[in-house]
Amino acid sequence: MNLPAISIPQIDLPFEIPLLLHPPVDHFAIALPIVVLIIEFINLFANRRSLSLLSLFMVITMIVAVVAAYFTGSVDGKEAYPLLNEAGQAELKEHKLLGTYLMLASGVVLLFKLGSMLASRGLVKAFYLLVLVIFVAGILKQGKDGGELVYEFGANVEMVKTLDDEKFDLEEERDELEGELETAKEELESLKATAMPQSTEASETTTESVMPSSDTNTSGRN
Repeated sequence: MNLPAISIPQIDLPFEIPLLLHPPVDHFAIALPIVVLIIEFINLFANRRSLSLLSLFMVITMIVAVVAAYFTGSVDGKEAYPLLNEAGQAELKEHKLLGTYLMLASGVVLLFKLGSMLASRGLVKAFYLLVLVIFVAGILKQGKDGGELVYEFGANVEMVKTLDDEKFDLEEERDELEGELETAKEELESLKATAMPQSTEASETTTESVMPSSDTNTSGRN
């Protein structure tokens, strides 16, 4: 799904969000819209104001959960992003973008809910149910995409992080060994270069010492 890129102003919270709080918060962000949808379908036949008020309370709670899921997801996403491969990083960006849309859409759901409670016409209620169904579909897709980030790309999985750290350490050791090997090769080449002139000088000295001896033997025979 290719959604137009949007961004919201960065909000500095007065408290620090703990890492790995996103998964438990997500359970509420996914479950609450489904509960609201079930209540609304039941109320189509029951037509009870108490159920409508309960649904309104659940919608407000749902918005809190979706906003919390967005902020906790931002924290976990920053931690996971550097450890993901290129495909995983692209998937994470799409996941964040859809999460931004869903957070804004939760406010739209609330507006339609209030409109359906104030208006007596059934058309407004029908539009509200349509918006709610679309929102629930988006939430379910977001949950599916989040599962793929964990199970396919290992986002914020401790074992994956440990293996990645070990891989980084092994790569560092390999680079160090390669550097030592290059240094050893250079030293060996230097020793070879130093040994060659000495070997040549020794050979010339041996030749010179043999030549006079040969001349002496020749003179003695004469």
